[in-house]
Amino acid sequence: MAFYETVFIARQDISAAQVETLADQYAEHITSNEGKISRRENWGLKNLSYRIKKNRKGHYVMFNYDAKPDVVTEMERLMRLSEDVLRYMTVRTEDLPEEPSAVLQRREERGRGDRGDRGDRGDRGDRGDRGGDRGYRPRRDERSSQTEGAEG
Repeated sequence: MAFYETVFIARQDISAAQVETLADQYAEHITSNEGKISRRENWGLKNLSYRIKKNRKGHYVMFNYDAKPDVVTEMERLMRLSEDVLRYMTVRTEDLPEEPSAVLQRREERGRGDRGDRGDRGDRGDRGDRGGDRGYRPRRDERSSQTEGAEG
């Protein structure tokens, strides 16, 4: 048996529970044919780089598994027949990784909420505008009242 990684993208208008059911079906297909799944990750609803079948977003799911080549071929056929799967890709890998993928590691790093490394934000002025060193500029209604008083 060989090691594989499969990522598939499901339509945006199906629920997360339906995506899990779909992933369960593919996992059952692998395990019922003497395969072994080492990692299964649901990456959630993400933006697509371009529209696919009128969808701008998709639910991403990834599997790492050990299976026979005919099992992979049959699973890809099932994905091709499913109307809920927009795209899929299977690649053969050298080993079965056990640690979380780069996508999940990045999500965990972002989710920490540690904002202490932002550094000095500088002087932002009275109104919080971005150019703290541009000086004071009166608002439009203040400027019109200044010019009316100067003329009179």
